Amino acid sequence: RAMDRLVGGDVGYGKTEVAMRAIFRAVQGGKQACILAPTTVLVEQHFRTMSDRFGGFGVNLGKLSRFQSKGEQIDTVKKLAEGRLDVVVGTHRVLSADVRFKDLGLLVIDEEQRFGVAHKERIKKTKTQVDVLTLTATPIPRTLHLAMANLRDLSIIATPPADRRAVRTFVSRVDDTTIKEAIQREIARGGQIFFIT
Repeated sequence: RAMDRLVGGDVGYGKTEVAMRAIFRAVQGGKQACILAPTTVLVEQHFRTMSDRFGGFGVNLGKLSRFQSKGEQIDTVKKLAEGRLDVVVGTHRVLSADVRFKDLGLLVIDEEQRFGVAHKERIKKTKTQVDVLTLTATPIPRTLHLAMANLRDLSIIATPPADRRAVRTFVSRVDDTTIKEAIQREIARGGQIFFIT
């Protein structure tokens, strides 16, 4: 039977690592894989990570989001249908009717709770034919209930990776000096910054 597994764990616990290893196995087995992400920023992040990791293995990657031009999207869709792309990373655009896979073997859904009802219905139709791996730090009640009722497989990553730094949260008044120091500290340690105003 097709896999339908929910992988839960805190931010930074390794859910994406599990997904990348599953994708690599699917591709090595001759199947295509798809990562469905809720935002274009996350699509770009996943695409860059996989480009770095799979670079020396001949894995053909593509992406589908509003960051691609119409021509690039048409080219990606064509390559997927012909089997010339092994992995595609995309937003809900990959759920469009024009997107067809030659031999999809694995669908990875990142943060399922961020997709609407129409998208979930399309995903549900796909689930009967392919393995599905859902990654979430905050499962929605329905998804969690299905897992607890043994209607979906559930894996929890409860142990943080070695050397993982704990999340520290500060609440303060808007202060340019504090913001500058925080950004410089993060860059100095080789971390990432996501700044929302």
